[in-house]
Amino acid sequence: MRWMWIDRVVELVPRQKLVAIKNVSLAEEHLHDHFAATPTRPALPIMPASLILEGMAQTAGLLVGHAGGFQENVVLAKVGNAEWSREVVPGMTIRYTANMIQYDETGSSTRGVVEARDSGSDAPFVQIGSIDIMFSHAGHAMDLKGLGQNIPSHNFVFGEAFKTLLRTSGVS
Repeated sequence: MRWMWIDRVVELVPRQKLVAIKNVSLAEEHLHDHFAATPTRPALPIMPASLILEGMAQTAGLLVGHAGGFQENVVLAKVGNAEWSREVVPGMTIRYTANMIQYDETGSSTRGVVEARDSGSDAPFVQIGSIDIMFSHAGHAMDLKGLGQNIPSHNFVFGEAFKTLLRTSGVS
């Protein structure tokens, strides 16, 4: 995982809920192209919905990974539903809340709520989206190499960057 779309974990109820935040800043390079200025209109920087979805997938993936003690590789299997009601622009804070719906040794399902507000504001967060995500669990006992597949560990979510994110958020 090379990009992280969450900045901090603010709440964890093991096997139930994980809440994370993302501060959206004009310093993020992807915003300069989405949507760049043209000769007829000024720039309109909007965080792409696909990156908001990825932030929720990372949030939910951390909840699922924590539930399994980070002993399995959690693989996004399906986005069952994703709905948005407005855009996110620089200067806003996104709050992702992932709730565990089902968990067993082969997979899990989560339901997520995406909320936003102006950064630094005391205004309440407003819901701007919801996402249902299912994960498959590729445990170490599965021996993927024995199945003729050699999947590098860096393809999975729980690398050093996420360990640092959890540690600096106070989550063990």
